[in-house]
Amino acid sequence: MEITEARVVLKDSPDKKLKAYATVTFDNAFVVRNIKVIEGTSGLFIAMPSRKVKQPCPKCNFKNELRSKYCNQCGGQLPIAPKAPAMPDATGSSQLEHKDIAHPITQPFREYLQKRVLEAYVQEVKRGPSAQKAAE
Repeated sequence: MEITEARVVLKDSPDKKLKAYATVTFDNAFVVRNIKVIEGTSGLFIAMPSRKVKQPCPKCNFKNELRSKYCNQCGGQLPIAPKAPAMPDATGSSQLEHKDIAHPITQPFREYLQKRVLEAYVQEVKRGPSAQKAAE
């Protein structure tokens, strides 16, 4: 599987940890959007697109965000979610709060993906924000 295109959109706030979003095309046939480029304590890395984990309300079965105290549908009190011993990731949030939508299975492919996205990020930074606004 080859990455045939990697597009990066820089974020406006340079002081934040989130530096950009990337869209990656594989074999001109499959696209993954919203890959995040993040500045961690040991440099740049990518985070795959994810969604927040939900828990059902015991009364109405509505799915609420994890760690919510009350149901957004019926207002009933939700049970306290058990705290599992999870290591926080480089962004500081627990990995149990978010679940990847798509992710590489092997370490070599993860490294390949990260290398290509970060190369596209560096090229976009060199182009500057004025070139990016002109492209939009």
